[in-house]
Amino acid sequence: MPVTVRSFAKINLGLGIGALRADGFHELRTVYQTMALHDVIRMSVGRGSGIEIRCEDSRVPKDESNTCYRIVERAMVALKARGRVVVEIEKRLPVQGGLGGASGNAVAALLALERSLKKELSGPERLRIAAEVGSDLPLFLVGGTVLGVGRGEEVYPLPAMPCVVATPEIGVSTPKAFADWDLLVANAAELCSAWTGEGARPHVSLGDPKLTLHAGSDRMGEFGRVLSAWLGSQSQGKLKSGRASASSGVPVSKGRGRAGNPLLDLVRTGIENDFEQVVFPKYPELREVKSVLVRTGAVYASLSGSGSATYGLFASRTAAEKAAARLRKDGIPAAATTTLTRPLYWKKIFD
Repeated sequence: MPVTVRSFAKINLGLGIGALRADGFHELRTVYQTMALHDVIRMSVGRGSGIEIRCEDSRVPKDESNTCYRIVERAMVALKARGRVVVEIEKRLPVQGGLGGASGNAVAALLALERSLKKELSGPERLRIAAEVGSDLPLFLVGGTVLGVGRGEEVYPLPAMPCVVATPEIGVSTPKAFADWDLLVANAAELCSAWTGEGARPHVSLGDPKLTLHAGSDRMGEFGRVLSAWLGSQSQGKLKSGRASASSGVPVSKGRGRAGNPLLDLVRTGIENDFEQVVFPKYPELREVKSVLVRTGAVYASLSGSGSATYGLFASRTAAEKAAARLRKDGIPAAATTTLTRPLYWKKIFD
């Protein structure tokens, strides 16, 4: 009998891009948050051998490049299992949308495989295999709110809150977005060097003609300090400091959030997604989607990952539904949903 698993989406609450590492990946700092929007994975294991991927969406690869294929292949070896594995992917999340669809699909496939075989990998083994397949995968083995540091994750629980996720029919290539970011940094560094006679890795603030110089390590340190201050404020019951960013338009709270919501305290620190600096100029319609979310009452709005999905956090479900309706009226696919805490994530994943 096939096993069915929900494959939830994620959004990024802030995303800082650091220097290019020796392994070819960029150093990153971000807070991942799982969402109620999801794909569906159905799996069956029968006699024979091999792995078959089925999906009606032509944009989803059906060969060895599919993340589900890659994780199942590794897990079968680790579990010392045999059989023919058929993975059916029902896509409800956009492809190349920045919601972690492919990564979530892979983890859901891993969980479905374990249940189908009635065998389980150890926690460390799961994480090892997931990290081999992709950097975003481990977060889906945790769920809820996950601090992503480099290629490791630490978990911090936060309450759920209403959210609108807009999914414009635009595919944004993550590798291309990283390449555009590197070009932006290189060009700005060259300009700064011409002005000052010194080389530097700059940070270019969106909408600000001035160049503020920060080394790659400094950028990661700055992001880390913001998160550390926020985490400290949660343990002490207050927000220590933090100025709202001009681009987010989020007011600063000198104390607890109006509803005592630590998630709102986090976004009030002014954390931003660096990808907006290179994605918005190429896709101005995505900048407009963010503006609509802010104008319709979002307490925080941002591109998720490299996009094109753009989300807004709202104080109430009613406000979220009104904002989603406004976007749909403008021809932008949008859904009112909610963030998922870690307990809810695991409660609903096999539901």
